[in-house]
Amino acid sequence: MQLARPMTEGTPWKHIVRFALPVLAGSLLQQLYNTVDAIVVGNFSGEASLSAVGTTGSLAFLFLAIAMGFSAGNGVVVAQHYGAGDEAQVRRNASTGILFLMVLGVIFAALGISVARPAFTYLVNVPESYLDLTLQYFRIYAFGLVFQYGYNIFSSILRAVGDSAATLYFLLIASVLNILLDLLFVAAFHWGVVGAAVATVIAQAASFVAAYVYMTRKYPIFRFKLSDYRWSAPHIRKTVTIGFPISLQLVIVSVGLTLIQRAVNGFGQAMTASFTVGNRIEMYLNLPCNAFQTTLATYAGQNIGAGRLDRVKVGTRQTMALSLAMTLVISGAVWLLADDIITLFGLSDQAAIYCLAHLRTVALINVILSMYVPLFGVFQGASHSGFPAIVATCALTTRVLVTYLLKDSSFLGYRIIWWNGLFGFGMGFIVSWSYYLSGRWQNNASITRD
Repeated sequence: MQLARPMTEGTPWKHIVRFALPVLAGSLLQQLYNTVDAIVVGNFSGEASLSAVGTTGSLAFLFLAIAMGFSAGNGVVVAQHYGAGDEAQVRRNASTGILFLMVLGVIFAALGISVARPAFTYLVNVPESYLDLTLQYFRIYAFGLVFQYGYNIFSSILRAVGDSAATLYFLLIASVLNILLDLLFVAAFHWGVVGAAVATVIAQAASFVAAYVYMTRKYPIFRFKLSDYRWSAPHIRKTVTIGFPISLQLVIVSVGLTLIQRAVNGFGQAMTASFTVGNRIEMYLNLPCNAFQTTLATYAGQNIGAGRLDRVKVGTRQTMALSLAMTLVISGAVWLLADDIITLFGLSDQAAIYCLAHLRTVALINVILSMYVPLFGVFQGASHSGFPAIVATCALTTRVLVTYLLKDSSFLGYRIIWWNGLFGFGMGFIVSWSYYLSGRWQNNASITRD
């Protein structure tokens, strides 16, 4: 099959919506099965198990950040060459990116298993009461990182050539399978956190296989022979040049969230269980801005490859309006349905009280996030992918500082766990828009050539 038409002609917002909707739907599916995972564990394995699964989230994201960053970097390079009409370089950069990510997947899977105990004992400060449960879950989860790394690079390559719908198919497979296996392993077999982790790994492996089969069967250009997977330093350098700052941005986010998780754990098991649920629901609020960030990275990359900076600016304005409108709708729903949402997870009374305040607070302040995160996609597509890392550093540093300064105060106390976003996201908004309006992101905005 021929590759899709680039997003370099026609009405920008139509291209953006057409591309973003499958990304958004896929992310929604991913969050749904994460939510069901928490519901099943909370109801059939107890609050300690729910806390154990939840407390692994920030460290798990640290390892996944490497996959997301470098695969996104490779996707930008492929999108730029695709926008320029150079199919030979599309193919060469894609095969190198796959090899690179799979090697990283093996390395970080082994590292995750090795560092689990010291990381959760000393860095995350997991209480002894559920430390063993946390380690059981994370070590099995880490084994599946190789599948996540492979899935991420396949998805990034497909998005780079305009096929964002593909990720929806893969995540649908993973979501349905994960939910069914959760019910089997946790609810029926009573395997607890082990069952939840095994279900997750099997679902990830299924999406990995589905993505590879789809990509190679649908697009002849990506039917690689074993000899095509060559370690090419110049091509890897291009991926790393763009991907490292993206990974760094996500790693910074992960480290910040890990420090916040440490503060959460200090308030006891009820707070940790509440925070697990709150984080799951908060992800729904962030779906639009994250989907539009992914979309703008490809849109900007293709249009910059074609020399159309004017289209990038128009598309950015239209995307920001879409991101804000969609987030407001979701925020309103979370505010109104917060009580009903909480009852699904089997929380204790105290945890439910914490969670209600958490949800209604983030329903307000995460609107700020929706008004600047899509700009990260513009910076990445323009080969200024280092700037989002700067923004993430400013925002997360602010969140961590105010959390530790105020968590024991009479002003906010434990409530700073969810109010810290007001300070951090406000900082991110100011820094991001200052850079965009300055126009400096346009400097050297050109295709990443050999």
